[in-house]
Amino acid sequence: MIFWRYRCILLLGFLIVMNRGLVSAESPSLEEVLPGLRDRAIVMDIATRIVEQNQQVVWNSEDSRVTISGRPVGIKLVGDNIVVAVQFTPYLRSRGNSILVAQGQVWIEVPSQGMSYHTSIQTIPVEFGETISFFPLGSSDSREDAQIEIQLMLHPYNSRSSEVRRGNPSPR
Repeated sequence: MIFWRYRCILLLGFLIVMNRGLVSAESPSLEEVLPGLRDRAIVMDIATRIVEQNQQVVWNSEDSRVTISGRPVGIKLVGDNIVVAVQFTPYLRSRGNSILVAQGQVWIEVPSQGMSYHTSIQTIPVEFGETISFFPLGSSDSREDAQIEIQLMLHPYNSRSSEVRRGNPSPR
């Protein structure tokens, strides 16, 4: 199992492609597209990384996406023999009890065994400014396993968010 996971992550690291279709530097600002949604808009900061057995980060990517409550944000990672597709859907309520639904799908081609498919869904309580970690291949307490980690942080859309979307991110 450890060898299988390490091999999949290693191959994924060589051919990573991050789907950034929802937010681009040329896209119009939220105010220009839907001025009534500005107060309900949410910014999802996403940090994705691949960590080897020695806890060394071999690949990472950071992105920010704008969404609204109930609308999913998708991430797709593609490698030689693995595809990871994840959707994060925030459901924010004014009285608290906000949640983030994380849906993951993993397709892995295992040599001499064929294609393997795994799916997961998690409902995670969330607050603005809180860091959420999601592990599409499952989490492991062992430092000997390589893994893919996606960290998310939600915050309300504001002028800082507008600068991030235009390609001028402030340091984190």
